[in-house]
Amino acid sequence: MPGFRTLGWVGLLLCLLSEAPLFAAEKAVLDPVKAQAFWALQPVANPVVPAVRNKAWVRSPIDTFILATLERKGIQPALPAERRTLIRRATFDLTGLPPTPAEVEVFLADRSPHAFAHLVERLLASPRYGERWGRHWLDVARYADSNGLDENVAFGNAWRYRDYVIRSFNADKPYDQFLIEQLAGDLLSATEDFSLRNDRLEALGFLCIGPKLLAEPDKMKLEMDIIDEQIETFGRAFLGATLGCARCHDHKFDPIPTDDYYSLAAIFKSTRTMDDLATIAKWHEPSVSTPKDLQIQKAYSERLAAQKTSLTNRVMEANRMLLSALVTNTLPREPEKQYPSNTVAQIEALRSALKTLEAQAPEPACTMGVKEGTNILQTIPVHLRGSHLSLGKLVTRRVPRAMSFGPAPEFSDRQSGRLELARWLVDPQHPLTARVMVNRIWRWHFGRGLVASPDNFGLLGERPSHPELLDWLAHRFLAEGWSVKSMHRILMLSSTYQMSVNGSLRAGDVDPENALLSHFSLRRLDAEEIRDGLLSVAGKLDLTMGGKTIPLKNREFVFDHTSKDATTYDSPRRAVYLPVIRNHLYDLFQQFDYPDPAVPSGNRAATVVAPQALMMMNSPLVLEASQAFAKRLLEPSHFSDGQRVRQAYLHALGRIPSKMERRLAEEFLRSTQAAQGRGRVSESTRLEAWQTLCHTLLASSEFIYLN
Repeated sequence: MPGFRTLGWVGLLLCLLSEAPLFAAEKAVLDPVKAQAFWALQPVANPVVPAVRNKAWVRSPIDTFILATLERKGIQPALPAERRTLIRRATFDLTGLPPTPAEVEVFLADRSPHAFAHLVERLLASPRYGERWGRHWLDVARYADSNGLDENVAFGNAWRYRDYVIRSFNADKPYDQFLIEQLAGDLLSATEDFSLRNDRLEALGFLCIGPKLLAEPDKMKLEMDIIDEQIETFGRAFLGATLGCARCHDHKFDPIPTDDYYSLAAIFKSTRTMDDLATIAKWHEPSVSTPKDLQIQKAYSERLAAQKTSLTNRVMEANRMLLSALVTNTLPREPEKQYPSNTVAQIEALRSALKTLEAQAPEPACTMGVKEGTNILQTIPVHLRGSHLSLGKLVTRRVPRAMSFGPAPEFSDRQSGRLELARWLVDPQHPLTARVMVNRIWRWHFGRGLVASPDNFGLLGERPSHPELLDWLAHRFLAEGWSVKSMHRILMLSSTYQMSVNGSLRAGDVDPENALLSHFSLRRLDAEEIRDGLLSVAGKLDLTMGGKTIPLKNREFVFDHTSKDATTYDSPRRAVYLPVIRNHLYDLFQQFDYPDPAVPSGNRAATVVAPQALMMMNSPLVLEASQAFAKRLLEPSHFSDGQRVRQAYLHALGRIPSKMERRLAEEFLRSTQAAQGRGRVSESTRLEAWQTLCHTLLASSEFIYLN
């Protein structure tokens, strides 16, 4: 963004205050018709693969686009990565977990030219793949298990959307279908297949899981705030567009006039997100009961009714016996006080059993979602300066004019328009949908998108570093039936992906940020990868999939009167299943750049700050993992210390130690055990020495960075 760098923050602030476009030369982009000349709004092209001199380097068509640029700049691509580096990179990339020593050995033993392709296929077929890549999408969908804001109550059924996303990635659900289900799953054709029906309803969590000011006294404002949050998330996630900026005035930089914003708002206002706008508003939760769920509920209801009947019958029997003993033939005001002691004990036992049974009531099988509103709006007034108290001209439902192509979608007067909107998005002619998604996939593989601002393809976003490659990938994505797994294969089987991290000196001078991809960029593990990697190496990771994991009832307050959050994060399951509490994230997540779950984010930061090192040194999680790792290494009694050191490096770093590393480790173990045991090595001193060595490996930069 050269203009921004020239103006600086002061210039940007002055532009905002004056409500003037930032780039005078590009003022025409604010006109919705003229704006279609902007790169992101041009039709997706199918560019010719460029010619290159170094044809031997090319494994995939994407290599020609990368290499052509490098050759023009006089930069040589880096050498291929070592095979141990490659399997660690690919395994973390696709599953979020380190490869096991056995998996590394199998890959190293496969000397066929298709060994890496076989590895990629195995990883794509793993259930762990959906957990890793589903988590990427959950960032974009601003997934959380609580509301945050004023009333931080539990989203007790948000997990169903999380599990839907993981299932969808594992099944390689076509992205166009994935998108449609999240916007309009309830409007698709009726089906008697419970699994398919529930899948579509669970997908609607995308529209419902955003934060809401549940105690907002102005109910109309609450409704419009929810719609605004939905429009902004919809725009960033699928279009790379900051649509929410146009709520109060025409977008200052992108071709989104306020009229277009409210044309979309009419669609979402025709949709029902909230069932109750009382003091603490309640969101909509459609039933996703299966036949099995209904049987469980029926059996419970029958048990509950039988227990209530037993209690009622016993009380009636006791009253009859009491009446027969009374001269007045009238029950006293408190008859139980005159029951025999054994009768009182029996009734109390029945009441206690009833109370216990009521506490065991199965939660209704519901999911967070939306449904069609009772009032389908054809038009909506523009809210002047975003206020529902000041209404302007009426606008009809339509898609943003600058993004229009061909015939505009025709909105039914019987539905909200969400289905037409979703189908418009996945039309192959749409200039943004495929581009935005392939750019996300590229960013999640390479650490930087071809468009470095994956959530903003507008004027203030970055320009693509390789525009022809971006369009080639988008065109291929469509041709491959919107298959995300096909895109993994195309990207990962390229020479570009398989390069080492060691770039040339010229590359460092010409392209210090590696935007041209002359080498693979060093990548720090995400927070979830660090946490899951620790448990995996320690042999403590529980791979159970899915289900409710937030230890709170639906709509229960997360914070009690002491303002303390009782949520725990000591589960051995994968991090994707840990509760995501808005306003109070897990400490490890916060330290390692977990995104704000209140807003859509496709571009996590990777900061390097001192508290991260302190956490790796002192965190109970790391200390416990180090001890479990040490016990795992000591378990085979026939191993020598040298063999154990080798296993430690293989598990933690995916490689064997050098001769010097092995010698230093063995010397450290001997001296530490001698010092701690004062000449006498006990089991506890031995374990402590090994735990310290394991801790050193797990806290190392090599453990949390990928070459």
